Amino acid sequence: MGEISQEAVERYLEDNPRFAKEYFHKKLQKAALGEASEPSGERGAASESWPGLSPEEEAALCLELLQAVREEAGSAELGAHRALQTLAQLLSADRCSLFLCRARNGTPEAASRLLNVTPTSKFEDNLVLPDREVVFPLDIGIVGWVAHTKKALNVPDVKKNSHFSDFMDKQTGYVTRNLMATPIVMGKEVLAVVMAVNKVNAPAFSQQDEKVFSKYLTFVSIILKLHHTNYLYSVESRRSQILMWSANKVFEELTDVERQFHKALYTVRTYLNCERYSIGLLDMAKEKEFYDEWPVKLGEAEPYKGPKTPDGREIIFYKVIDYILHGKEEIKVIPTPPADHWTLISGLPTYVAENGFICNMLNAPADEYFTFQKGPVDETGWVIKNVLSLPIVNKKEDIVGVATFYNRKDGKPFDEYDEHITETLTQFLGWSLLNTDTYEKMNKLENRKDIAREMLMNQTKATPDEIKSILNFKEKLNIDAIEDCEEKQLVTILKEELPDPKAVGLYDFCFSDFPITEHTLIKCGLRLFFEINVVEKFKVPIEVLTRWMYTVRKGYRAVTYHNWRHGFNVGQTMFTLLMTGRLKKYYTDLEAFAMLAAAFCHDIDHRGTNNLYQMKSTSPLAKLHGSSILERHHLEYSKTLLQDESLNIFQNLNKRQFETVIHLFEVAIIATDLALYFKKRTMFQKIVDACEKMETEEEAIKYITIDPTKKEIIMAMMMTACDLSAITKPWEVQSQVALLVANEFWEQGDLERTVLQQQPIPMMDRNKKDELPKLQVGFIDFVCTFVYKEFSRFHKEVTPMLNGLQNNRMEWKSLADEYEAKMRVTEEDVKKQEEENMIEKVAEDSGGGGDDRKSKTCLML
Repeated sequence: MGEISQEAVERYLEDNPRFAKEYFHKKLQKAALGEASEPSGERGAASESWPGLSPEEEAALCLELLQAVREEAGSAELGAHRALQTLAQLLSADRCSLFLCRARNGTPEAASRLLNVTPTSKFEDNLVLPDREVVFPLDIGIVGWVAHTKKALNVPDVKKNSHFSDFMDKQTGYVTRNLMATPIVMGKEVLAVVMAVNKVNAPAFSQQDEKVFSKYLTFVSIILKLHHTNYLYSVESRRSQILMWSANKVFEELTDVERQFHKALYTVRTYLNCERYSIGLLDMAKEKEFYDEWPVKLGEAEPYKGPKTPDGREIIFYKVIDYILHGKEEIKVIPTPPADHWTLISGLPTYVAENGFICNMLNAPADEYFTFQKGPVDETGWVIKNVLSLPIVNKKEDIVGVATFYNRKDGKPFDEYDEHITETLTQFLGWSLLNTDTYEKMNKLENRKDIAREMLMNQTKATPDEIKSILNFKEKLNIDAIEDCEEKQLVTILKEELPDPKAVGLYDFCFSDFPITEHTLIKCGLRLFFEINVVEKFKVPIEVLTRWMYTVRKGYRAVTYHNWRHGFNVGQTMFTLLMTGRLKKYYTDLEAFAMLAAAFCHDIDHRGTNNLYQMKSTSPLAKLHGSSILERHHLEYSKTLLQDESLNIFQNLNKRQFETVIHLFEVAIIATDLALYFKKRTMFQKIVDACEKMETEEEAIKYITIDPTKKEIIMAMMMTACDLSAITKPWEVQSQVALLVANEFWEQGDLERTVLQQQPIPMMDRNKKDELPKLQVGFIDFVCTFVYKEFSRFHKEVTPMLNGLQNNRMEWKSLADEYEAKMRVTEEDVKKQEEENMIEKVAEDSGGGGDDRKSKTCLML
């Protein structure tokens, strides 16, 4: 075989780089490292970081380590092992070790992860499994001290170092003489501590060793930082997924705590990174029922002496939910779990519920305080290794349950990040209980409302005897039960009982209720529905109509002015505007039906005080309704009556018709709030202006009827005109009604002065009652005149109301002028008296007496 030249070899290596690389790894690198670790020897130009290694060899070494970083990116321990092998050879260290830093239960610690790494050791032999790791708190051992100070340490003689701990030497029989330890730091966090132990060919590690150690630890640092960054990303991703899915599920389920927890916890199971977890739900009863205490008080039962939650509740887990994620997924629900159930027998859930602590336990079965089951807990053969247990705390800081997580999927102990994730989850679950609590309270309030409505209906709804007082079917038909009567018979009987509308003046704007009894007013109200022909058209049952009308009357309180008489007067004025005022032509029969019914109900259950008083006194109504407080209450009361089928006069309407009626009720009743009057009157004026310019009545009707909004604006102004109609009545009626209104205002003023400790405004002040005529004139000018002036312009048939208003203004103005005249005379008398008193005082000051009155400042000589 011919001689191979150097050029041929170089050419071959250049053509086959992969072979060259493998050959270098197998043959040359170890030899180079061996020569580099020798204390002496003739070599070429040496590297600055390591004298025995040429720059080319060091570059190749760095390249290999970088290759290791790339190849072992998925395993921090494997990449670190390759780097530590190289370090052990470079430093001539007997062995190297890696301790990972973490925190559990709020306490930082360093745990062995790679031990006794030599240039030739196997990864499997050096890797420390989680159940065999050695853990150093930061106040014990050189590892803990380096992690605590974040500074590298070179110890020539460990026996002379106060931080050295011989714990591991005693466990293994190994003798540590000297060592170097350096922390791997990322930001402010210590990720790990790397240690080189026992210099082989020297008594201690040198400064040059420290430089090499520091330089080549960069590769370990890169590996650990890369892995830690990926881990943090995974942690934050899991946390966000847990929060997102928990929020999604807890708001899906509001009816029950158990279902809420179950939905949330089951959904996030894949992000919890554990083999199994259980939720123990605590009994929230703080006090026992009195009958449960009797056996204890009688000595028949022992009093509870066990642990209690921080808020004093007995720790009783009424249910445990066990989520199995290893093998086949399964959920087990254990109601009233026995004390020896594997989830409770250790005592850890009870301890957490008692103290509210987070407990993160490594190798839990070996713990001496808690008695965890050491063998398999069930037929699957699954055993407990590491445990993380947390309290579930609600917004009131009461512990409602305990969540316990078992065995991280990667076999490692739970760390601070697991604690943070699970704590976030349990806090969210605890706070989300506010939703179920609120839902439960809402349900209870809804039930209480139903009960209150039932009680209200029982007290307010017209009784059979009251219905008989109007609908006397027994006497007329000799039938005992109204159900046995035919509808036509009831219609005939009722019409016979109702008064003649023209005889009592129901079509007149000057109608007065004073000569009529309140009972007769109920009959008059029923008559109005027949007069607008809606009873038969909309098939209103006579019994229901009678009961509704009587119930509305009973719904008005016996206050001074806003009582049933006022409610009826508003209904009668609405009827008069529709019929006598000829405004009915703009509305359908159904709309007229709703407008008349709403007018009767517009002030039902009025308390005799206005909206401002409700707000000042922070009444429940003010808290319930933000604006138009009393008006919204009247509306809700009216709608409540209609929810009772025996009172629903609109029961035979279809759904769309009924919705229309309810909408008209809302518009009509809310419109009686005078605070809204000033907003709507300009819109009404524009409608009147437009109609006034039209040549024919049909044109005006079409202009209004095709636009529902215009109809609503007119209806709202009609309600205002009805509500204020007492100001348009004949003077003998108006003067009496005005005194009723004033007395109710003065009663409110008395309440403001006594209850609220506030000075009432003049209109409410009883001490300024003589100013009533002046106040009435101002009210007519500022509020009322526009309403009736515009309606008279809109429909001349409404002019009698304007005439009545103007006549009453003259009467009030006359009284106001008389009062002003009296006040002027009084003021002149007072002024004259003050002047006389001043003259007398001057005379007394001059020392005079008798007729000798001389000036002290101007003397005649």
